[in-house]
Amino acid sequence: MNVLLVEDDLSLSDGIARILLSAGHAVDARTSGVEALEATRQGRFDLVLLDIGLPGIDGYEVLRRLREAEDFTPVLVLSARDQIGERVHGLDLGADDYLAKPFVMAELDARIRALLRRAQVQSSPRAAHGPLVMDKSARRAYLSGEHLELTAREWAVLEILLQKAEKIVSKEAIILSVARWDDDLSLNAIEVYVSRLRAKLEPAGIRIRTVRGFGYMLEEFRSAN
Repeated sequence: MNVLLVEDDLSLSDGIARILLSAGHAVDARTSGVEALEATRQGRFDLVLLDIGLPGIDGYEVLRRLREAEDFTPVLVLSARDQIGERVHGLDLGADDYLAKPFVMAELDARIRALLRRAQVQSSPRAAHGPLVMDKSARRAYLSGEHLELTAREWAVLEILLQKAEKIVSKEAIILSVARWDDDLSLNAIEVYVSRLRAKLEPAGIRIRTVRGFGYMLEEFRSAN
């Protein structure tokens, strides 16, 4: 795997790099937000380890610009800011995980492996959830073996919910996924698309739960049998 490491603490950066290299990964280490964005423009990465307290452009702004550019490379945020509000802000901007400093290297290693496994699964052209199958390469969805008609925006909303099945996805994160079709997309519009998806999926036992104040979650599929 090709990993972008963005950390201005050189001793910490060296320690993390050694772990990654010992696991057989290639590492591109950068020390500022500007360097990080330049690296993502020049090459493709399988994972970004992103410090928040960077000189110049901070990690949050780097993350915002990546997602704005439709770069959905998995991002693990590293930060000394451990308040709940900071974590929520990072996750809302599109981070895939958040690890507070100081941390044990063994935990960092485990989180990296988990994110890389998840990325490999998500990169598969087919994803399934109970009787629902989405074939991303053919851009077709099937429910109980029958073709499921979805609009472009319904597809985008369902895709991100399926990628994070059984996890809460904020409305803001959904907008980032769908906004390529409508830069003025509102939170109310997301509610409409979720409502339409429910009408199509619930007869087959697939449920999208509203987590009030947070967003939506594709619930674990439970067969009626």
